[in-house]
Amino acid sequence: MFVGITNTPRDYAWGSRSAIAELLDRKPSGGPEAEYWLGTHPGSPSVLTGPSATDAGVHLAGSPLSGLTTLPFLLKVLAAASPLSLQAHPTTAQAVAGFARENAEGIPLDAPNRNYKDAAHKPELIYALSAEFAALCGFRPVAETRTLLSALGPDRLVADLVARLADDAALRPVFEWLITRSPGVEDLIARVVELAALRAEPEFAMVGDLAAAYPGDPGIVIALLLNRVVLRPGQALYLPAGNIHAYLSGLGIELMAASDNVLRGGLTPKHVDVAELLRVLDFRPSPVPLLSPAHPTAGVEEFRPDVPDFELVVVRPETTSARFTPPGESILLCTEGSIDVRGALSETHLNRGESVYVTADEGELAFTGSGTIFVATTNPSGA
Repeated sequence: MFVGITNTPRDYAWGSRSAIAELLDRKPSGGPEAEYWLGTHPGSPSVLTGPSATDAGVHLAGSPLSGLTTLPFLLKVLAAASPLSLQAHPTTAQAVAGFARENAEGIPLDAPNRNYKDAAHKPELIYALSAEFAALCGFRPVAETRTLLSALGPDRLVADLVARLADDAALRPVFEWLITRSPGVEDLIARVVELAALRAEPEFAMVGDLAAAYPGDPGIVIALLLNRVVLRPGQALYLPAGNIHAYLSGLGIELMAASDNVLRGGLTPKHVDVAELLRVLDFRPSPVPLLSPAHPTAGVEEFRPDVPDFELVVVRPETTSARFTPPGESILLCTEGSIDVRGALSETHLNRGESVYVTADEGELAFTGSGTIFVATTNPSGA
């Protein structure tokens, strides 16, 4: 069964006022539109647009479709006009323990100091749509950071930071020193912002942007410890548990496990639990976590992470039909063109901006037409 679904964009302050509307061929709301959710997440569940008039407005999770209750993944269109917070997500074991601990402590689920809203991990994948999608992701090797900081020129406060960064093992204590706003950190932040304004490197231009959005935040300096990457259209990042990251700007397709567990690490007015963040973070330097696709058949790209919760498939049929068999329930979103989709039991037609939920019994899907469809589904090979 193919069932049309839709939603209303989330109006977080960092969102673009036009990017999601332009992508989905809709009228902009006039305010920020940060994320467009497709799935059963209770924070903003999709609603049905068919197959009959009586279904319109019914939440996908509340419909009688194959006994569906929740999907393990959440598909989003994400449009960042300004930087998001630095954050990391727990492993499943950390989430189970943290959720139980905070329940035992009697912390309400909606409390601002609550870290764990559920007992699940929250890995995520971002696929770039805009000409540039800028992000921070993971710690870079300290030797590279020392070289970068040296470009700021001779300065006592910067030299002290470089001295603290003796080797990769210093990342944890330096991070803790910064995030706790220890003595000397506020002066260092102000000096780094001042010196960065004199430089043209993209990392230092980023400092100015972060300082404008979050003045005095230690995340401004922490950002210089991290890999900065600019994705081009069609490139994807996979962000596993423990990876500290932040999206800086751009339009993309995000696919993630349907969890709310976020440990923030700066660039935010929200609660930062330093002790829990330090337990979750992976301080090992790592390269930019690009995720390369497989190309199983013509017109099909599969982005498969190492978790069973989700995979992202990009389908672009050309002269012949493209084919893909979701391993279970799936969601399809058309971002350009006009495409027919045929399954074992029924068929549908998707134009730009339209999306459908697909039951597992449709089996292999055949796509014909011209355009692009994103398929979100589970990933048994990632177990």
